[in-house]
Amino acid sequence: MSSEAGTAGTGSGTVSGEDEVVDLCRELIRIDSSNYGDHTGPGERAAAEYVAEKLAEVGLEPKIYESHPGRASTVARIEGEDPSRPALLIHGHLDVVPANAGDWTHHPFSGEVADGCVWGRGAVDMKDMDAMTLAVVRDRLRSGRRPPRDVVLAFLADEEAGGTYGARHLVDHHADLFEGVTEAIGEVGGFSFTVNEQLRLYLIETAEKGMHWMRLTVEGRAGHGSMTNDDNAITELCEAVARLGRHKFPVRLTKTVRAFLDELSDALGTPLDPEDMDATLEKLGGIAKMIGTTLRNTAQPTMLGAGYKVNVIPGQAVAHVDGRFLPGHEEEFLADLDRILGPRVKREDVHGDKALETSFDGSLVDAIQSALAAEDPIARAVPYMLSGGTDAKSFDDLGIRCFGFAPLKLPPELDFAGMFHGVDERVPVDGLKFGVRVLDRFLDQC
Repeated sequence: MSSEAGTAGTGSGTVSGEDEVVDLCRELIRIDSSNYGDHTGPGERAAAEYVAEKLAEVGLEPKIYESHPGRASTVARIEGEDPSRPALLIHGHLDVVPANAGDWTHHPFSGEVADGCVWGRGAVDMKDMDAMTLAVVRDRLRSGRRPPRDVVLAFLADEEAGGTYGARHLVDHHADLFEGVTEAIGEVGGFSFTVNEQLRLYLIETAEKGMHWMRLTVEGRAGHGSMTNDDNAITELCEAVARLGRHKFPVRLTKTVRAFLDELSDALGTPLDPEDMDATLEKLGGIAKMIGTTLRNTAQPTMLGAGYKVNVIPGQAVAHVDGRFLPGHEEEFLADLDRILGPRVKREDVHGDKALETSFDGSLVDAIQSALAAEDPIARAVPYMLSGGTDAKSFDDLGIRCFGFAPLKLPPELDFAGMFHGVDERVPVDGLKFGVRVLDRFLDQC
């Protein structure tokens, strides 16, 4: 162990946060909590009970909230040294996207440790952060180290399908759980991007795109497949979907993206041309796919459906599209959609949520930078925008200022962006232990 953080107060024979984080991560991965977007999966109840047990073992009184049979979240509150201070929320989700075991090197629900990594569905999205949070909290409570202010812990259901049965349910029906909370940390931030031997950037999420998950419908004239039909719903829909799928929305540099590019320009010692974003992205390696989609609105066709027999022209065709819009650009996005799709396509939301953006300043940001630098002397925290969405969207409704901070020091060769919802998802063992040390220091300073 490279620092005192994570071991202070631990006596002989006592397991530290670093000691148990890998096992906690492996055990969480072994609990299949796949979210299929409905209630056909296993749900999060088993994972919520596991978390509750681990918190109760160190003296907390966690409570499980079930929004639908099997769809469960666990919440607990740690009393800080100064209860007059605003509270901090640490949130993580317990559900994961499904995985096909036949595609993986190691079974996605085995929690295998191989090649210096913990493998499995949820290893980075986001049972790694759940495990790091549990490890730090358990260590601190075993050794009597209370945080300087109250900390609310929320391990949530349903994030992968929009949070309806997790964060949204708690915010709408149990808002009292978050009384006094003004700031939060959660997923998809705090991971490293090595610039050179003198500088490593840690990307802290301060903004995320909004979403419009849409159903597109075209009504046409049904008929026999052998007949000529100039009102074929499939043809009309496919043409519209192809136009949308190939459309490149214009670059729109938001406050957060401009700040990130300024930091990157300084780090690289090279001016970045806002008119030539392709050249900029080439400098980012594996994280280019995460940053590139924050430069513009996007709309990706994801599902198509029509017909029931090869010789019958159906009267309706349906497609689904994953639409994401930048903060401040929702109206422009929707207007562009309708123009591209045309008047024959009926567009309706399946799920929608707002975009978020906060400034990169304040004492919590100072604590993030300080904790990172203490464990990695060449660390520099920088703001960035997440192309997807998180449970922060729900907590923002309570006036909570949300940051993505799940610290991981990563080997430069790891395609971290490709781990999210990808095959062979894995997290470095050293990264988990690094995250425990950083979070422990962060809690002391925040």
